[in-house]
Amino acid sequence: MGYCSSSRKISRKSKYVILPNVNVVSLVGAVKLSFESSLKLKDVEKDNKEVNEGEYEPSDCTARQSVAILIPHRNRERHLLYLLHHLHPFLQRQQLHYAIYVIQQAGDVTFNRAKLLNIGYLEALKDYNWDCFIFHDVDLVPENDHNLYVCDTQPKHLVVGRNVTGYRLRYKGYFGGVTALSRDQFFKVNGFSNAYWGWGGEDDDLRIRVELQKMKIVRPPADVARYTMVFHKRDSGNEVNRDRMRLLGRTPQSWRKDGLNSCSYKTLSVERMPLYVNVTVDIGKPLS
Repeated sequence: MGYCSSSRKISRKSKYVILPNVNVVSLVGAVKLSFESSLKLKDVEKDNKEVNEGEYEPSDCTARQSVAILIPHRNRERHLLYLLHHLHPFLQRQQLHYAIYVIQQAGDVTFNRAKLLNIGYLEALKDYNWDCFIFHDVDLVPENDHNLYVCDTQPKHLVVGRNVTGYRLRYKGYFGGVTALSRDQFFKVNGFSNAYWGWGGEDDDLRIRVELQKMKIVRPPADVARYTMVFHKRDSGNEVNRDRMRLLGRTPQSWRKDGLNSCSYKTLSVERMPLYVNVTVDIGKPLS
């Protein structure tokens, strides 16, 4: 089922209308992914000439949802290139109006994925009132375009399985990797916590926030929600967060004050590249 219907194209300034689902012949299902060492950014740009500053809109129909893809990033240029190479055609086959935002953490302070995603949400809304937000790790590449990058009536977890886990869910309650929340759903939970410096915990924190709001996580079928994780070693500056269990224990008390409404940062640059918007930020450092 698709998220686009043949109709007169409406102005970007007007509201999107909800249209009935239609069959999309452009979807191909499962694809064999390739990660060529010879791939260059100019090659991906050449293959996606209809993408302008990271944004794409179908020319012959009206998309049901507008979608912002948010990718937290630091020192993963090769992974980003592979993801852009596969993700742009994947999203175009789904006939989405979308834009890709790469949120880059400046400096060598411990990585904070969750805070970067909060920043991505806030910065993307300065461009457009996006309906849906996809929070996307840079090293996960979707294998099947029936895994629709749209939001549901409940928060959606898109990574049921990945190659490195035998395509099984990592653990019961796992809500990381790639998730989809509507603009209102993410605002309702006050976004991510800003307190998770280093690897781990922030996705479980988000799950707790979702549950506290009496929402339920939904997932696509396991044979569709499959990803390839591009191999990499643990990044310097992204060591395991040994404080994560303590932080998770306080989430029911802290979520109202720790999140979108307390996300402080300094924007260093906003570069509108052909394939994505690159937002470089100074996010401060962990409280000692």
